[in-house]
Amino acid sequence: MPSSTDAHATVLAATRHWLTRAVIGLNLCPFAKAVHVKKQIRYAISEATNLEGVLTDLETELQALTQADPTEVDTTLLILPHALADFIEYNDCLFFAERLLKQLRLEGEIQIASFHPHYQFEGSAEDDIENYTNRAPYPILHLLREASIERAVDAFPDAADIYERNQETLRRLGLDGWKQWMSAPADE
Repeated sequence: MPSSTDAHATVLAATRHWLTRAVIGLNLCPFAKAVHVKKQIRYAISEATNLEGVLTDLETELQALTQADPTEVDTTLLILPHALADFIEYNDCLFFAERLLKQLRLEGEIQIASFHPHYQFEGSAEDDIENYTNRAPYPILHLLREASIERAVDAFPDAADIYERNQETLRRLGLDGWKQWMSAPADE
């Protein structure tokens, strides 16, 4: 059985590969490259196996992000390799995550973006390629500082078009193209 250190290394490697190949490599988020290059992303791997544990880890990471110097840690990926494998359970968790943001009075300061291996937009079929814009190797809660989002949007005038552009990118790529793209090594 692999050690916890080996398991964490595997989770981290898969997450970084996804970030560099999909998110940055396909430019799904034009803001991701800068924080990646500056090493301002905190990768927090949760050992939680249920919703309660996820919310405990989320609270810890929300507090850590708000207390961190933004020039050191601008954003956090809370990776959940042992919890919320079912997308419906994960989606339910988002309700509680948003409620936790309110309880901690972090609305307007932090946003939570969602990624999951089985991500499915409402009204889409499970195998629609557009769902892959939010598919990651593990369930992930991405904690973003609102101030950073505002600066990025100011620097990227067509930010409102990102969603549509991403879906068009994936439609052009197709599922086979996605698989081929993701199978290539990442440019670190």
